[in-house]
Amino acid sequence: MEGLTKIDDLGKPRVVIVGGGFGGLELAKALADVPVQVVLIDKQNYHTFQPLLYQVATAGLDEGDIVSPFRKILSQQENFYFRLAEVERVDTEAQVVETSIGRVRYDYLVLATGAEPNYFGDAAMARNSIAVKSVEDALELRNTVLSNFEQALQLGDYEKLNSLLDFVIVGGGPTGVEIAGALSELRTHVFPKDYRELDFREMDIHLVQSGPVLLKGMSAHASQKALESLREFGVQVWLEARVKSYDGYTVTLNTGQQFISRTLIWAAGVTGAPIAGLRPDCLLTGNRYAVDEYCRVLGYDNVFAIGDIAAMRTPDYPEGHPMVAQPAIQQGQLVGRNLRRVLAQQLPEKFHYHDKGAMATIGRNHAVADIKLFGKEYHLSGLLAWLAWGVVHVISLVSFRNRLMVLLQWTWSYFSYDKGLRYIIGKTKAPLGEDDLKKGKAIV
Repeated sequence: MEGLTKIDDLGKPRVVIVGGGFGGLELAKALADVPVQVVLIDKQNYHTFQPLLYQVATAGLDEGDIVSPFRKILSQQENFYFRLAEVERVDTEAQVVETSIGRVRYDYLVLATGAEPNYFGDAAMARNSIAVKSVEDALELRNTVLSNFEQALQLGDYEKLNSLLDFVIVGGGPTGVEIAGALSELRTHVFPKDYRELDFREMDIHLVQSGPVLLKGMSAHASQKALESLREFGVQVWLEARVKSYDGYTVTLNTGQQFISRTLIWAAGVTGAPIAGLRPDCLLTGNRYAVDEYCRVLGYDNVFAIGDIAAMRTPDYPEGHPMVAQPAIQQGQLVGRNLRRVLAQQLPEKFHYHDKGAMATIGRNHAVADIKLFGKEYHLSGLLAWLAWGVVHVISLVSFRNRLMVLLQWTWSYFSYDKGLRYIIGKTKAPLGEDDLKKGKAIV
């Protein structure tokens, strides 16, 4: 077919996976000994362990500690092919995926494109805030935080100086809670040593949550303990409040409250990242594809969606499963098993989500965990939850090198009270304007 990207034809059914997140990677691995050709397409050549992106953003881990190249992860899988490209649209009639490097033919297509920040149509917020959904985002946030303090040393204007020291985090889910806790630890243990001329009693950390509780979806015990821990760490938590506007300097809440900050971190929700070409009626609220109990996109026999982009409506999950790693992993495994069964002319299995619980860490020796085992639910907090959170995250990393490096870095940080990755490489979100210096407000 004209315009097709060159990929060796193995004479086997071809499964094209778009997106190498938790679901896409798990599916690729599940097809290792299935008589198919697996083609993974992603705009990055590596898998990112997203639950630890916030630690890269707050200088706790190096970006290399939480990523691993697809070709390395699946180097022993002979039926696996990878292409670095951006998918532009799907042609379901011709059964091809149109990408930035050409067209890729498929017999079975699996969309695992994940999610992207949801700014609810606020263009100014999208332009001025920082989300943490990719390695690039995490590095930009780290650079911005560190640059803020370097720039604060040059200012004599009290308000402008404080705008660099203060941070506003929008969203009280796990990402928002974990970033707030990490920043509070840096404020206590690290920044006062690095920037002795600055008074870090002036560094305010605001966490704004639109609902009445933090960590919505977790237990009441977890929500309350997280709130207590953050307030103990000096984080100012604003419940039942929404950010009405942000112009890069002034944050205005719906209550009329205003903060001055050059750094607003957006953790207030995500929306699916669909691909053009499928019928519009397949797309539900939140930009997620409607799928049946086999993860097939409704109306298609050979197009599947898994993970954050998929909305499988059930009595327990009327809006679809949570947009977290576990549903994506389990759906990837299911589609892998079902493709094997279909090729063997057997009936496919239906998806049943096994909720293993949820966790969030707030800081040193402080975390919350809802763990579901053997039909019972256990609510942990404090040191025990913190240890459980650490063990689960280390085990879940995809490579031995990542596990070792994260464990070593965490051990060093725990005993030294240090975050050793405080370097600025790359762009920042809000560099100091030249006018601030030209107007004579710099101290030299």
